[in-house]
Amino acid sequence: MNHFPHTDLSDTICALATPSGVGAIGVIRISGPQSIAIVNQLFAGKNLEAAASHTVHFGKIKDGNILLDEVLVSVFRNPTSFTGEDSVEISCHGSTYILQKVLELLVRSGMRLAKPGEFTLRAFLNKKMDLAQAEAVADVIAAESAAAHQTAMQQMRGGYSKQIEHLREQLINFASLIELELDFAEEDVAFASKTELHALVTQIHQLLEQLLQSFQYGNVVKNGVPTVIAGKPNAGKSTLLNALLNEERAIVSNIAGTTRDTIEETFVVNGIVFRLIDTAGIRKGADTIEAIGIERTYEAIEKAALVLYVFDASNTTQNQLNEELAQLPKGNYTLLLVANKIDLGNTAAANGQQVIPISSLHKQGMEQLLQALQQFTAYNQSSNNLVVTNTRHYESFQLSYQALTQVLNAIQNGFSGELLALDIRKAIFHLGEITGQITTDDLLGNIFSKFCIGK
Repeated sequence: MNHFPHTDLSDTICALATPSGVGAIGVIRISGPQSIAIVNQLFAGKNLEAAASHTVHFGKIKDGNILLDEVLVSVFRNPTSFTGEDSVEISCHGSTYILQKVLELLVRSGMRLAKPGEFTLRAFLNKKMDLAQAEAVADVIAAESAAAHQTAMQQMRGGYSKQIEHLREQLINFASLIELELDFAEEDVAFASKTELHALVTQIHQLLEQLLQSFQYGNVVKNGVPTVIAGKPNAGKSTLLNALLNEERAIVSNIAGTTRDTIEETFVVNGIVFRLIDTAGIRKGADTIEAIGIERTYEAIEKAALVLYVFDASNTTQNQLNEELAQLPKGNYTLLLVANKIDLGNTAAANGQQVIPISSLHKQGMEQLLQALQQFTAYNQSSNNLVVTNTRHYESFQLSYQALTQVLNAIQNGFSGELLALDIRKAIFHLGEITGQITTDDLLGNIFSKFCIGK
């Protein structure tokens, strides 16, 4: 459902910008043409209409003769505000009652409550940022690790937007020249150099290929790695979870089947979030409750990106390990074998090249395990190597890549200008979807309605 069918930039909007609940400070954000004038009517202090942009003023907010709060009011004038409009932020005490009363007063005075993401939508509509940058605002807010924060900040500051737009403009120029040739087909006049076009399309094609390849890493950066710790009962799965987290998160005992449901925790390695899921031990003949836990274990494994399969190195043979692994459900995950309890004496099953020997109880071998986790998310990233984290961008890049593949084939096979122009226009369209040159109300509604209110 589109939340912005008729966005009216003449409205002045307001919303709570800080999380709901009691805190020391609560901030109310306001944007629109009447922002400063309306707040000035309610503010006992300096005349805000005479205040310079990016200044902060102490005073009181009053509802008639009733004092609501002593506040700090920040003034931001267009076009240098976040939204590109006149904007005000009111910093109140964090009382839920006070914040609600101030919002009610603002609405009675001529404002309306903002919809989710409407402040960032206005920044996009007022050309303060393109669509890819606007989406990155939500990623910055949601960042849970250093890598996610760095990638989101890079995209919010322009990321691949400027590069894509420059290349898109060059494609538009070539498309125009080819279409001009079609108008003069009878004169057999050539306006577009096929050699230069081939070089440009090859350059863009290679860039898109790099961006598409980065998406797997980008998805990990943004959403974390769903990682299941699996194995037979008493293999030491919960002890491993506690060792990785450096806390007693899971109950550990020598009674088989202690863990009967999945336990989920987050764990950061080299800036990447791993979403650890400790599961019930896989075995036959379990009671009803444990069987439900094992069923959930299988479901978690099927959805995982990485499975740490833990086995007891002190009493597991290679044949037994092979039988255990044969019981695992199929899925698009990477399997990492972890031979636990090496302090009790290891067996041949713990000595394979693809096995990481550890003692989770004594934290032996943990460095090797952490290195394996880092290698799983390794990506050759440099300051010039951009990363795609947004699924919408990935789909548009993929469609543009396919269209440019058709262009290269058409040039090599000497196809007509009509086919060349058609495929170039497709690539231009899909690149424009990323940065927002091509938009629909439905697209904007879908993107910005997922933002929090006040952003």
